[in-house]
Amino acid sequence: MGKVFDYDGVPVLHTTSGDLKGYFYDGVYIYKGIPYAYADRFQMPVPSKWDGVKDATNYGFVCPLQNQDTPNGELMVPHRYWPQDEHCQSLNIWTNKLDPEAKKPVLVWFHGGGYAAGSSIEQVAYEGVSIAKKGDSILVSVNHRLNILGYLDLSPFGEKYKNSANAGHADMVAALQWVHDNIALFGGDPENVTIFGQSGGGMKVIDLMQIPAADGLFQKGLVMSGVMEGDPLGAPEKDGTEIVTAMMKELGFDDVTQLETVPYPQLAAAYAKVAPAIAKNGGYVGGGPRKDDYFYGNPFVAGFREHAYQIPMMIGTVYGEFGAFIPAFYDKNKLTPEEILEKLEKVYGTHAQGILEAFQEAYPEKNGIDVLTIDRAMREVTVKLAKLFAKGGGKAYLYNFTLEFPFQHGKPAWHCSDIPYFFGNTDLVEICGIPGVSDKLENEIFGGLLAFAKNGNPDHEGLPHWPEVEETSAPTMVFDRVSEVKRDYDDKVFEKINEVLPPFSFMDTMNADIQH
Repeated sequence: MGKVFDYDGVPVLHTTSGDLKGYFYDGVYIYKGIPYAYADRFQMPVPSKWDGVKDATNYGFVCPLQNQDTPNGELMVPHRYWPQDEHCQSLNIWTNKLDPEAKKPVLVWFHGGGYAAGSSIEQVAYEGVSIAKKGDSILVSVNHRLNILGYLDLSPFGEKYKNSANAGHADMVAALQWVHDNIALFGGDPENVTIFGQSGGGMKVIDLMQIPAADGLFQKGLVMSGVMEGDPLGAPEKDGTEIVTAMMKELGFDDVTQLETVPYPQLAAAYAKVAPAIAKNGGYVGGGPRKDDYFYGNPFVAGFREHAYQIPMMIGTVYGEFGAFIPAFYDKNKLTPEEILEKLEKVYGTHAQGILEAFQEAYPEKNGIDVLTIDRAMREVTVKLAKLFAKGGGKAYLYNFTLEFPFQHGKPAWHCSDIPYFFGNTDLVEICGIPGVSDKLENEIFGGLLAFAKNGNPDHEGLPHWPEVEETSAPTMVFDRVSEVKRDYDDKVFEKINEVLPPFSFMDTMNADIQH
């Protein structure tokens, strides 16, 4: 029998917001574009309400972007683009059973794109069918306000703007509250919710651990390539007086309320005109969450809240992250050892030999030239954060995705390349078509996430035992053609590289011409 579709036979669900009707296809009930909240510009979200039966067969609007996306690197990270509107507070649900007593694990996905871009359906790999069907769990993906709509501090201009600097995060909390109140209707357990995200989405997972309003709305977290140290957005101690005043002047406004109704393209254009000079002088320009009594701040700066330590965490990176987006201009497999060393000497000088030896000890199966693309943006700070979490009593499980792809003569894993494996969706992403490798690796990674979502520990029979991170030592599950646990295995590589090269700035990644 082929794949089965049903709409008329799918029951209407009675949610806290109103009645809802989705559809059934190939073993999965699918609900798209569910409004979980509503918010006027710069305001806190309020619970959604609607009359009649809401048709949940269309994805909702995604948040407007300050700059139009340009398709780029689509073979490596295939995207989908969708209509934009600032009333974008919607979520999507995939489940295989509509039974309030089923109590299936719930996974809530927060997309990447920093705090400025992206959407719940932006990447092809974000589909939730596999998690529902193969994983017997529920996937929820969330849209929320971004950029200046979600993260611009107008609090100096009135009480109603008190949390405008964190409005995007307030949307996410509202989404989690909606899930908590309604997910049982979809077969989910509201007391077993795992939030996960990649890149900016991983940052959001950590941020939500620092927001008291989110306490009790999720029990576990997975952070994928989403750790940064300090505040890359700058000036955390300053407020929005300067940037908002400059925007009003640029727009010819004398009343801050005019910013609430000016068309978004004009608002974004004014911001783009005045923000660079303010940022250059060390001023606050928004673009990300601001530490206050709602959001307690980056744990590297503020420390983890005590409640955060109760939340088990999977956390990791990929081998090359942003460095692996650089095209390969030669076939590394044809280089002689002498040619490899010569190329490394151009970057590392007299330290090249020592760096190469440390790299070969950490990665004996890799080509020595690959040390040039090793991730210096996130791996070290991710290990540091995991150890900080362990020091406070938290349980952290560390991974590194190091697969080499059959593209450009063996390209190391790049930012986003692990997403299809975590979602169980390698069949949807062409570049993951690696016979004898991708199916096995997907089972290992997908199985680890499902085990973690179910019981807070990623151990499963398809992998060797995965130990927790310790305060002074970081065992890492290295996902590759042969997955294995390695302890503190790449520390020496980074130590030697850091003796030669300056620290890697997260802003280098924020400004990179890459897809999120």
